[in-house]
Amino acid sequence: MGIAPLLPRLLEVFGERIVANHSDCGDETIVIRREDSFETFQQLRDRPEFAFNFLMDETAVDRLGQTPRFDWVCHLVSLQHGYRLRVKVSVPEEDPVVPSLAPLWKSANWMEREMWDMFGIRFSGHPDLRRILMYPEFVGHPLRKDYPVDKRQPLIPERDPIAQDWKFNG
Repeated sequence: MGIAPLLPRLLEVFGERIVANHSDCGDETIVIRREDSFETFQQLRDRPEFAFNFLMDETAVDRLGQTPRFDWVCHLVSLQHGYRLRVKVSVPEEDPVVPSLAPLWKSANWMEREMWDMFGIRFSGHPDLRRILMYPEFVGHPLRKDYPVDKRQPLIPERDPIAQDWKFNG
């Protein structure tokens, strides 16, 4: 069963938290307010009628020149009901902070680190928000549309990743 019959219930339960919704090629999307986002995601996961127990993907879109500049995009799946739902949250450039979903879904951990690394969106409450794809000294966020393609990065000494990552206590 598609999620379309569930949309009226989503609108009823979340009311003004949902600022927009649309369907594209059978994929349903809701746009929610940033200030309510954690509680909304928690209810989407915990309410038996929704049961979105799987965070399939979490990413960002840079809409340089538009206000707000970023979209935080999450794809949820209810394995119990067979629903898929895309949830978007608008994120302003001047305050690119959203709540971490890592307390709700463990899969959010590395996806949020990637969004921080590539786009500079910060996740409040994240257990370990540090770079995951770029080296720690890297300056900037390379998937931002205003990142200069000819930018030079500082040279860093070669590291031994095994010695750095595998520290033994004893």
